[in-house]
Amino acid sequence: MIGSIIFRRAINLSLLISLVLCLTVVLTGQGRSDPNVLPHTEVLRSSAAKHGVRIITATDPAYFKDSRYAAILGAEFSGLEPENAMKFGPVHPRPNTDPHPYDFSVCDQLISFAQQHNMGVRGHTLVWHNQNPDWLTHGDFTPKQLRAILRDHITTVLKHFGTNIYAYDVVNEAFDDDGKMHSTLWYDKPGIGLARQGTKYIEQALRWAHAASPSAKLFYNDYNNETIGPKSDAIYAMARDFKQRGVPLSGVGLQMHVALDLDDPAKLNSLSADIKRVGDLGLEVDITELDIRVKSNDTASLVAQAKLYGEIVSVCIQQPSCKLIQTWGLTDKYSWVPGFFSGYGWALLWDDKYQKKPSYYAMLKALQ
Repeated sequence: MIGSIIFRRAINLSLLISLVLCLTVVLTGQGRSDPNVLPHTEVLRSSAAKHGVRIITATDPAYFKDSRYAAILGAEFSGLEPENAMKFGPVHPRPNTDPHPYDFSVCDQLISFAQQHNMGVRGHTLVWHNQNPDWLTHGDFTPKQLRAILRDHITTVLKHFGTNIYAYDVVNEAFDDDGKMHSTLWYDKPGIGLARQGTKYIEQALRWAHAASPSAKLFYNDYNNETIGPKSDAIYAMARDFKQRGVPLSGVGLQMHVALDLDDPAKLNSLSADIKRVGDLGLEVDITELDIRVKSNDTASLVAQAKLYGEIVSVCIQQPSCKLIQTWGLTDKYSWVPGFFSGYGWALLWDDKYQKKPSYYAMLKALQ
């Protein structure tokens, strides 16, 4: 035990030294020949591939006109995911009574970019209580009608994309933080005929998705479930039940929109234990929406942020079931964080001028 503690402290000291050296490069432009600075040819996608892990990011085709953005996306990441374009509202903006109820144009642009750059595409999300169109939320549908609408939605989306999308977040954020089911349109307001039957509606969505695309990996995705607690316990219990009964669940997504308070040994150990217990069920774990928000872009904040990015990557690659790390964007220029978390920002790997931040180098270092 003592040897293990000393080893971990040595790793943390080595990482911190590397981060300080990398920060010197970022802030001063010096030290480019320093042996501690990773070679320019190293990129995230190839470094992660050595561990059997995909490094991907959430994106939108509107950013592709920015040549610097597009170049980084195509070079550094092995996959992409639509940040918003595949959510119910954008992809199914009109009711099925309309001659053209679906709009796949934005998602098809993402797939085209991915194919041009040898990237995989992950789908997000089929069933969620947010970003639904007005025709759906104000349609006063019966449970029977909602059931038919959701089944058609899942089937149509998956059949349209076929094998061009290898995995989907089928259901997103169905649990409250206390582990109880979240009251939503799909669960009990009025639901799809399975109200107050626990995870039955999640199971049904997974079965429809599997029927529409048998080769796709199917995930349940949520936030505040990265450490062991009431919410992650409930998700684990669902996953275990589904696995035992042959429900087509491939894995669990940990969103991980986090702050620096996660950089605590007990919390990081809990993250590792949570990933392991899901993996022990024979399921995959994807880190699906990673960003680390800070209150300042001063040197101390960026070094602390980088340390945590490196630690999260290290936790993932040490667990065989952790197969993917996705950042929720690549540059602070387009990050959602400042608009959602007041007083926070600077959450991603590139700054708003496309300079690599210490967090980029920390991730790369952890992948070596």
